Amino acid sequence: MKQGNKDYIRKGQPVKPVRHDTRQTKIAGGNFIDKLQAHRDLHAHALFSSLGRLVASPFTSIMTITVLAIAISLASGFYILVMNLQQLTGSLEISNQISLFLKDDVSGTHASKLADNLRKNPDVQSVKLISREQGLAEFQRYSGFGAAINALENNPLPIVIQVVPKNSLEDKQGLENLLQSFQRYPEVDFAQVDLQWVERLQSIMAVARLFAILLNLMLGLAVLFVIGNTIRLELHNRRDEVVIAKLVGATNSFIQRPFLYSGFWIGFISGVAAWFIVTVLMLILRQPVEKLSGLYEGSFHLLFLSFTDTLALIFISSMLGVLGSWSVLVYQLRQLKPE
Repeated sequence: MKQGNKDYIRKGQPVKPVRHDTRQTKIAGGNFIDKLQAHRDLHAHALFSSLGRLVASPFTSIMTITVLAIAISLASGFYILVMNLQQLTGSLEISNQISLFLKDDVSGTHASKLADNLRKNPDVQSVKLISREQGLAEFQRYSGFGAAINALENNPLPIVIQVVPKNSLEDKQGLENLLQSFQRYPEVDFAQVDLQWVERLQSIMAVARLFAILLNLMLGLAVLFVIGNTIRLELHNRRDEVVIAKLVGATNSFIQRPFLYSGFWIGFISGVAAWFIVTVLMLILRQPVEKLSGLYEGSFHLLFLSFTDTLALIFISSMLGVLGSWSVLVYQLRQLKPE
């Protein structure tokens, strides 16, 4: 008897043929959209319920978030410090300029043509020509020997071309090669630059970058441990709930979900709080720093966290919260077995 023709008597009664409704089968089995909506509802419930648990214990949450915000703000503060130092060294590149002292027989027109050729060099940022008259006027202004210089019959100062190279603080070897190439010009009597100052400044910046990286790594580990320990304590407080969930067949991923969102909220709120701390500190320091820069006839302005830096700060803080929670939950849930 064929399976599709079972429309005969059952217990003495005729039975109508059974037609399979494909629409009901899809609903019972669940299609992709239904599964996606179910996952969305579960994650939304875990997201907001975990936030509600943090709000339900405000003292503990505030203490934890404050400690994490201070640690993250320290890391961000050193990042901004290095960023401002790089801005400062960018303005100090002018002090690393190469001075080309031309020979006495070089005329002003010839010196101008040489300066124009130097500007075409791809390794040169800017070129400034100082004539004999300009050099004499500056010497009289700053040396204090104006009366003695006026007694001279001829101007003894040569024509000087000041060349500011590109990336002089990052490529010492390139700066030396550029200096040697300038020295080979027939119009140049000698070229001068303080390479030792450049090397010292490069070493200072390298140490500052390395220190900032190491400090950020240490503070990142501290954030991981603090969040991990916080989630461990919450898991311990909800141990009975987790055991019951395991007994009814809940998977580890289902149990981990609200704890992971708790770690996310802790990291996210700590990152936002750290941004506010850093911004307030920079606003307090901005006016004194700019006043000090003005006393030295500078135009230094403090750099704040940009929009991209702010998003990166909050994202990294949130991911540290999730990672710290996950690392603790993987170990703890394996050890926790219902009896």
